[in-house]
Amino acid sequence: MENIALDVHKHYTWGRVENPQGQQLYASRLAHGRGCIKNFVQRWTPGSPVAVETVGNWYWVVDEIEAGGGKPQLVNARLAKLMIGNVNKSDKLDAKGLNLLQRTGTLPTVWIPPSGVRDARELPRTRMVFSRQRTQLKNRVHATLSKYGYVVDEVSDAFGKRGRQIIEELSSKLPPHTKQALDHVLDQLDEVMENLKAIETDMINAFAPCSQTTWLESAPGIGKILAVVVWTEIGSIERFNRAEQLASYSGLVAREHSSGGKFYYGAVRRDVNVYLKRAFVEAAGSAIQNRQRCGYQHIGRLYERIKSRRGHNRAKVAVARHLAEASFWMLKKGEPYREPRLSTQR
Repeated sequence: MENIALDVHKHYTWGRVENPQGQQLYASRLAHGRGCIKNFVQRWTPGSPVAVETVGNWYWVVDEIEAGGGKPQLVNARLAKLMIGNVNKSDKLDAKGLNLLQRTGTLPTVWIPPSGVRDARELPRTRMVFSRQRTQLKNRVHATLSKYGYVVDEVSDAFGKRGRQIIEELSSKLPPHTKQALDHVLDQLDEVMENLKAIETDMINAFAPCSQTTWLESAPGIGKILAVVVWTEIGSIERFNRAEQLASYSGLVAREHSSGGKFYYGAVRRDVNVYLKRAFVEAAGSAIQNRQRCGYQHIGRLYERIKSRRGHNRAKVAVARHLAEASFWMLKKGEPYREPRLSTQR
């Protein structure tokens, strides 16, 4: 079988084919069009591995590779570039490097979710986008009011029924153009809130309750909606051997730099599943806010301990990591969340 590498771009793909001995059999540009990748893959031995980097438009490429009889290999682009180690960069060099990693058996591949899972992810992912927009608009409202010394602190929810009344009263005291700008932001916020409610209704109708989401719902801060997000993004818990792997995949593990007995832990990685990261961070925020009312003792101790030394944001990430690792064990063991037991030695 041949080794096929595809360097995919928006309007074209650079394809390169090698035999098992490393001899180049084909190297040329493929103009994008319906069936172009399928027809190209069909020219070679059925079942040949086809390497594709994790670019934004890989869904249709993988579908056409499978339709053409090839075996798709989804490549971790960051690791592949580090392993190839090219000083220069071009389509030809990238495809040649993928062929080299294929031939040596060191190609860093990632899990390819089935087409049904890829389709199911779109509702939760779009909901996460709207959720982020909602947060940005709310922050904009608070920032606009604070410029003139106004703070909505009389109610627990500044954007509830009573909170909106207070905001409108304060808005009337603002300068005319600032008031106009704030009104536009509030109108946009209302529209985003309506879209959020609609898409959450679609999610509830589309995803029938299952044992996995029921277990996830039992964790602090993870409700019905976030349970669907977490489960669809994980896809299969068998992909992970340890809880730390799921936490790292979710972008909740700090980078380590250690040498000569000195340790430094930097920011979390960026090349991660951002949707899982946002889901666990959102759940952590909810769990922290309700830790006393709901009796989340472990989360309360964890948050207060990290906050006193590293601040609120890092404490929040630590809680999110705990929820990620707890999700691993809930799905592995098939049981609801339970608080960790305190070690008698500590």
